[in-house]
Amino acid sequence: MPSLATRFHANPYLLLTLTALFWSGNMVLGRGIRADVPPLALAFWRWAIAFVLVLPLALPHLKAQWPLLRAGWRPVLFLGLVGVGGYNTFAYISLQYTAATNAVLLNSFIPIVTIAISWAFLGKHLRRLEGLGVLISLTGALTIIARGDPAVLAHLDLNIGDVWMLGAVFVWAIYTVGLAWRPVGVHPMLMLAAMTAVGLAALAPAYAWETAQGRQMVVQPGSLAALAYVGIFPSFLGYIFYNRGVAEIGASKASLFIHLMPVFGTLLSALFLGEIPHWYHYAGIALIFTGIWLTMTK
Repeated sequence: MPSLATRFHANPYLLLTLTALFWSGNMVLGRGIRADVPPLALAFWRWAIAFVLVLPLALPHLKAQWPLLRAGWRPVLFLGLVGVGGYNTFAYISLQYTAATNAVLLNSFIPIVTIAISWAFLGKHLRRLEGLGVLISLTGALTIIARGDPAVLAHLDLNIGDVWMLGAVFVWAIYTVGLAWRPVGVHPMLMLAAMTAVGLAALAPAYAWETAQGRQMVVQPGSLAALAYVGIFPSFLGYIFYNRGVAEIGASKASLFIHLMPVFGTLLSALFLGEIPHWYHYAGIALIFTGIWLTMTK
């Protein structure tokens, strides 16, 4: 039976769009449940759930592909530490101290940082039209975040949470570029399971330390539902889809879909919170899609 990634193999743009949708919900939940679920607990349990889901799909490939996985243990270890153990942990810690607006704003710079790292370490350059598309898309994301008023960006107060989010941005950009070195021939499910195991091993002592400090998770239906969501969609499905998208179209182009997060944030707010979109939402969405279209143009 074909895997989820294989079924969507021909459409990496759909995979990356769905990933942005899943991650938009993750950012909102991370801020919304911060009082009930501490950041390290949230990071640990989301990946524990994802590991349970991916393991049955990975084990059938383990025996045959173990030599490939063992030979590529360095990139697996690195990707597991930064992509699983690092980014979401930093982001959840950030959301303890900063507004979701600040977090999404800083998150919007992931494509820029990814492009810079790809240029510095892989020698990859964007065509002029692609570069223009990135700038237009970034302008659209900032338009939504600033609510159409540049003064909003000028008066954002940076705090320790924003520093953590900047760390998350750089970690994710490094992970995206680092996917170029993942072991060739290893099945995507086995690769995700291996990275998740590494991330969980790194998160376990940090989670134990957080618990020892008296920060306990409040177990109630809302927090359990939130854990189920972040474990299934942003972690399990989101990483499968994102990794496939990067493999298909490259790190620089794939990271551009991060700019869809403010778009989905707007749509989710309208759908679930009854918040009516304003002119700047429509303008920002139009700019984002224009930028993505220019970047994808051959």
